[in-house]
Amino acid sequence: MLYHIFYPLRDLWFGFNVFKYITFRAAMASLTAFLISLIFGPAIIKWLKDLNFGQTIRREHVEPLYDLHKHKQGTPTMGGALIILAITVSTLLWADMVNQYVLLTLASFLWLGLLGFTDDYIKVVKKRNLGLTPRMKLLGQVILGLLISMYIMAFTPIPTMLSVPFVKHFALNMGAFYILFVILVLTSASNAVNLTDGLDGLAIGCTVIAALSYGVLSYITGNFKFTDYLNIFYLPGSGELSVFCAAMVGAGLGFLWFNSYPASIFMGDTGSLSLGGGIGIVAIFIKKELLLFVVGGIFVIEASSVVLQVIWFKLTKKRLFLMSPIHHHFQLLGWSETKIIIRFWIVGIIMALFSLSTLKLQ
Repeated sequence: MLYHIFYPLRDLWFGFNVFKYITFRAAMASLTAFLISLIFGPAIIKWLKDLNFGQTIRREHVEPLYDLHKHKQGTPTMGGALIILAITVSTLLWADMVNQYVLLTLASFLWLGLLGFTDDYIKVVKKRNLGLTPRMKLLGQVILGLLISMYIMAFTPIPTMLSVPFVKHFALNMGAFYILFVILVLTSASNAVNLTDGLDGLAIGCTVIAALSYGVLSYITGNFKFTDYLNIFYLPGSGELSVFCAAMVGAGLGFLWFNSYPASIFMGDTGSLSLGGGIGIVAIFIKKELLLFVVGGIFVIEASSVVLQVIWFKLTKKRLFLMSPIHHHFQLLGWSETKIIIRFWIVGIIMALFSLSTLKLQ
């Protein structure tokens, strides 16, 4: 919005010309989202406490884990509303809001936020611990993936080819299977962040790392000079997605201020589903879907641990991990919560740095 207000006035004062630069607007979006989170955080925490929207710690899973988490009983949840507020307002202020990729990304982000909010509302207010049924949650994600994939194929120059990191001249034409692929990426990304959200600050810290990486990748993908030099896919207008990613970074850091151990607020599915889906759709638009396995390596490890646990138990009737997702396995091994969080962040940073190196290794 500010871009459309001030940039046309550059002839009146040369200083308004700065609104042309994506890097400036991305930095300001990040700062704005951070300040919104920091300023409104205490009020939202108090509001959620007054509504008695607290986290319920279930005992029936593993008794030792309950002993480690029982102090979190009653901590306000649904804090993802704060994240959504900060990202949405910041993006509306600083991005080019006639850019179709920004509009679609923001709409998808809000769609998944609403889906997560519904799940949290059923858990917290209706006192149904399991929330939405897995089928209903998956249906909401599939509908979004279907709509996005059809829009991409009908109205954008984004190819339905699957590019592979480290491989320069290979791309797989997916045809109609592209629709299924987009659905798979969106559902996997949003659910993986959701599974990671089990320790104070773990999911939001890893999300900040991934969002920062995709902010850089978006900027490069929308810059012809960079894409020509690196021999990667060029999508005009996709650079604006770096503003959205930067807002996610700022909002995430602001939320981490309150979500760091011991957490004063939890994001709930309201935050985890929307954040994961936001990163997923950015990856789809800039054709860096497979890099999600590296950039979001922690999310992949967490989700894979759940899948492996289920498969292993069905085959052997024994547990592969003490508990899944894998961060709980390390807790039951005796690692402190903060040690797990910081070590997972370190791994996430290393994997994100490695993913950026793939641009030159094409």
